[in-house]
Amino acid sequence: MTRPAARTRRQALNELLGLMGLLMGGGLLAAQGGQTLAARPGGGAGQPPAGRPPRGTTARDPARNDAISTLDRNLITAAGAGDQDLVARLLAAGASARAADERGRCALLAAVQGRHSEVARTLIVAGADVNRKDADANSPFLLAAATGQADVVRLALANGADLASTDRYDGTSLIVASQHGHVEVVKLLLKAGVAVDHVNDLGWTALLEAVVLGDGSERYEQTVQLLLDAGADANLADREGVTPTRHARERGYKTMVKMLMRVRGH
Repeated sequence: MTRPAARTRRQALNELLGLMGLLMGGGLLAAQGGQTLAARPGGGAGQPPAGRPPRGTTARDPARNDAISTLDRNLITAAGAGDQDLVARLLAAGASARAADERGRCALLAAVQGRHSEVARTLIVAGADVNRKDADANSPFLLAAATGQADVVRLALANGADLASTDRYDGTSLIVASQHGHVEVVKLLLKAGVAVDHVNDLGWTALLEAVVLGDGSERYEQTVQLLLDAGADANLADREGVTPTRHARERGYKTMVKMLMRVRGH
């Protein structure tokens, strides 16, 4: 009789981690996979027409990612769980930092969704694509900006972040960061050169979003000042012709009104 060929180290690890993926992967991915970049007003302008994928997304290709390996799938799961040690071991065993699942969700996006910055750093060093979008047009770069993860944004900018990249509402990284008043991220993006007056599908600029969707607190005042200092057009109105100054006045944001009036020269 001949002896069966010895299993390779990769095969053994595949079998071991495959069970782990079945036990913990499904629930974790289902729980996190539906996250989007930022809250938006329900209905009305900005919603993509029925039957057509949102801007930045593509119709699902039935053949896409059918070949994703057990190692790659477990890497996505481990990244989402923030397991730095397991992520490192899976990468060493041959898992790809650039692989994505059926929804286009890669390990780096999973790490950013879980706010696991060290795992994100490991994946970026391993070659993960900071611009890779999932089926909802989320990318690690855009999501890090929307959630205020300055360290990850800084890493993304140093590793090929697309400054012109937009989310499903055609909003740039600067728009989503301004919407949430992430001052440090706004500073990074302005310094990097993200367009300050880009208008998204809702008809809003970063300045308008900071005023309209903010709460008028100090961090939003700082955001508005940063945008104005970077040359944002204080006269650029929304689709209804309402200017940032009028929005600020209607909301009782007196400090913002003064900032905007000073720039407008009134």
